[in-house]
Amino acid sequence: MKGLLRDIYNNVLEFVRTFGAFQLFFLRIIRHSPRIVLRRPGLVIKQIHNTGALSLVIIMVCGFFVGGVLGLQGYSNLARFNAEDSVGTVVALALIKELGPVITALLFAGRAGTALSSEIGLMKATDQLSAMEMMAVNPVRRVLVPRFLGGVVAMPLLVAIFTCTGLFGAHVVAVDLLSVDVGAFWQQMQLSVDIKDIREGVLKSFVFGIVASLLAVWEGYNAIPTAEGVGRATTRTVVITAISVLILDFMITAVML
Repeated sequence: MKGLLRDIYNNVLEFVRTFGAFQLFFLRIIRHSPRIVLRRPGLVIKQIHNTGALSLVIIMVCGFFVGGVLGLQGYSNLARFNAEDSVGTVVALALIKELGPVITALLFAGRAGTALSSEIGLMKATDQLSAMEMMAVNPVRRVLVPRFLGGVVAMPLLVAIFTCTGLFGAHVVAVDLLSVDVGAFWQQMQLSVDIKDIREGVLKSFVFGIVASLLAVWEGYNAIPTAEGVGRATTRTVVITAISVLILDFMITAVML
């Protein structure tokens, strides 16, 4: 019994220490961000390209087919109530408020997040970060901050692209394949979706961008400098980001409602 209580105490203490270190790490990132944006914007733009532009293919393909599936399911269920014209509304609200930000964040973690954590972890394993410190270059400001800011900026843009391609996929399925009236499809959508719904989607995309990017650079920076350690950090990035995104999605939805 004493051993069990000791293990619980040690685990709780370790969690508190890690959480405190994570908060201090976030404050360091925030402190150096304005200087990087003003003095070295090229670094941020490069990371926006790496995390955003290079993720466009998977985002657009998944967005199109997610929208198509929503169009099929929406039409199938609404047809029972003779409300097929409202399929555009159902798809738009689902994509803008929930599926767009959540699925994009999960795809971002799987593609860009793992790339960030493995890249930073490899730089640590090969002593590149230590070499920067020896040359009086702050690795947090030079390496971590641009990657964090690139992910934060890229996430809302990727969510917008995912949502637009999803609406296009729903249009193709509902209008072109299932013969839903095109005017009713878009009119019902415009009448039902308001600025509050869009604001909720933008807020979620921004929060998810911060969380996914911060966890990626955190795991990479604190990875054990071995091949196995970098692999574990990459795995933790995907797992912890997915859990965090789903929990935050529930919390934001509850607050907005």
